[in-house]
This record gives sequence, structure tokens and C-alpha cells, in this order.
Amino acid sequence: MKYLQNPWVKYPLLLIVAGLFVWQLVGKTTSGSGGAPDFSLVNQSGEKIQLSDYRGDVVILDFWATWCPPCKAEIPDFVDLHEKYKDEGLTIIGVSLDQTGWSDVRPFLKNYNVEYPVVLGTRELVEKYGNIRSIPTTFVIDPDGKIQKKYVGYKPGSVFEDDYMAMREGS
Repeated sequence: MKYLQNPWVKYPLLLIVAGLFVWQLVGKTTSGSGGAPDFSLVNQSGEKIQLSDYRGDVVILDFWATWCPPCKAEIPDFVDLHEKYKDEGLTIIGVSLDQTGWSDVRPFLKNYNVEYPVVLGTRELVEKYGNIRSIPTTFVIDPDGKIQKKYVGYKPGSVFEDDYMAMREGS
């Protein structure tokens, strides 16, 4: 490890590590066209939710938790988008990663007037979606079931509305 004492090695390495940290902190956006992994879980009303049932819609799939401040900041925008476009081909599905389960999630949903489907995430689902390490992590899935965008970190509702409108106009 003596080579790390060399300033020509140490400082560029520190710069790279710092850059990766800031990139993770600020949030990332990626685009892609991979198929969204299907899942079947129970929502807050006890109904079975299957992602594949929403083929034909643009789906915003949001991984979040009740204790996460940036997640809480996004929820009102998702509530508004759901109300505005629920009958026009936009589906929002929340995936709660709360370890305490429904005992914390249901009161939160009521307090925030969340009417779109929310499921409790599983380790398997987190792994299927790339082993999510930061929340909120939100995927925008096109009507054909392909992931078009992945956002890590807080994004305002206008970002998701623009994505929805672009996909709606593109179809």
C-alpha cells in the first residue's frame, strides 16, 4: 500500500472517490430499455398487484420508505399525478421498503392521501431491480413494460410528468 503515499496516485484516487460520493448524494438519472421485472405482491387494500397487469400504461414505480425525507417530499407530487392522469394511462405504484411493514405504512398513506397502489417491497424485488441501495429510487416504465428511466434521489413531480407526456405522445 506504499503506492498510496505517492501524491500522483493518492490525490486522483481521492478525487474519484469524492466524485462518486457526490454523484450518489445528488442523485443519478439513467435511461435504458430493459424489461421491467414482473412481480406479484399485495397492496394496502389486500389486493394482489402484478406489474404485468399494467401493460399499456406508463408506470412510475417508486421505491421509498416512510422515514426517508426525500421520499416524503416526492409523495405529494405522486398523489397529484395520480389524480390528474389515473384515467389517462398513468399508473403509479409505490414500493415501501419499511422494515416495520403495514403498521407504519398504512397510517402514512392515510396522512398523505395516497390512493395509488402501494406494496411492501421484498429483498427479492430489490435485487431484481438492481439491488437498490438508495431511496427514493424511481423507475419510469413504458407501455411495453420496458424501463425507460431510473432516478436515484429526489426529483420534482414535473420530471415524471414530462416523462409521462413524452411517452404518451410517442405512442
